[in-house]
Amino acid sequence: MAMTLDEFRSLAARLRSAIGGVIQGQEALIDAVLTAIFARGHVLLEGPPGTAKTLLAQCFGRAASLAFGRVQFTPDLMPGDVIGVNLFNFQTNAFTLTRGPIFTDILLADEINRAPPKTQAALLQAMNEREVTIDGVTHPLGPNFCVIATQNPIESHGTYPLPEAQLDRFLFKLLVDFPDKAAEVAILTAGPANPGTIPPVLSAEALAEGHALVGAIRLDATILTYIVELIRATRSDAEVLHGASTRAAAALAGAVRARAALEGRDYGLPDDVQRLFVPTLRHRIVLGPTAEIEGRSADDVLTTILNRQDAPR
Repeated sequence: MAMTLDEFRSLAARLRSAIGGVIQGQEALIDAVLTAIFARGHVLLEGPPGTAKTLLAQCFGRAASLAFGRVQFTPDLMPGDVIGVNLFNFQTNAFTLTRGPIFTDILLADEINRAPPKTQAALLQAMNEREVTIDGVTHPLGPNFCVIATQNPIESHGTYPLPEAQLDRFLFKLLVDFPDKAAEVAILTAGPANPGTIPPVLSAEALAEGHALVGAIRLDATILTYIVELIRATRSDAEVLHGASTRAAAALAGAVRARAALEGRDYGLPDDVQRLFVPTLRHRIVLGPTAEIEGRSADDVLTTILNRQDAPR
């Protein structure tokens, strides 16, 4: 029997509660990652050190009963260190596949911008097709494979900016800030966070049913047209050098479906599009010289585009 919207909302509430018991003061961030998980998207977390980015990924893996893997990206990391290699076994006189940490459900790519482009590119096929190719043989990663990557915006020494093709594969780029004063006091009162205390809330079967429910959420022609108009507006804006792709439009539509389901609706609204537009697009556009000279951020430009475009009624 298929999962109902009420069951889905109840499940999502239990996930929020379980993760929120360990990570305090980051409710909006938890909600955004939850949206991405059910939209089958990858997430890029950008924020200063010590803001629970790594802990968040661990908590989601624990609560969702998913296998969790972590790779600390460094300048000397090689593609084989991520995806794995075929090693010759002298006892069997044959090559044996040694699987890399990418063979998991949730892969935490910690400080992803510290690895060179060759190693970053090892994730391209996995993020787009949920499979990897090693020595000409393709290996599936499973339907629940998800990359949660982190990067530190403060440091630029020894970092390699992610190429546009890879940024386009992330559903959201979420900006992680410090919690407010009350939350920080609560964090210190609670003591060291331990994701091991989180009970498994979500089974593999329930996650598959949740994905199916989200995929069936209805977006009528007015919502789809609104999404396309917003995406096309990024391509013609004077402050944008390179606008968003068709993949970005599909990503935004998928996020809107997940957001609607999490709020107990079987249909999307213009409000869903407006709420998700900036986190879905902030990493997918390249600003032109005019915006850079005036000190405008991607969020500023996208907000202007959003306010300029008429929403359906």
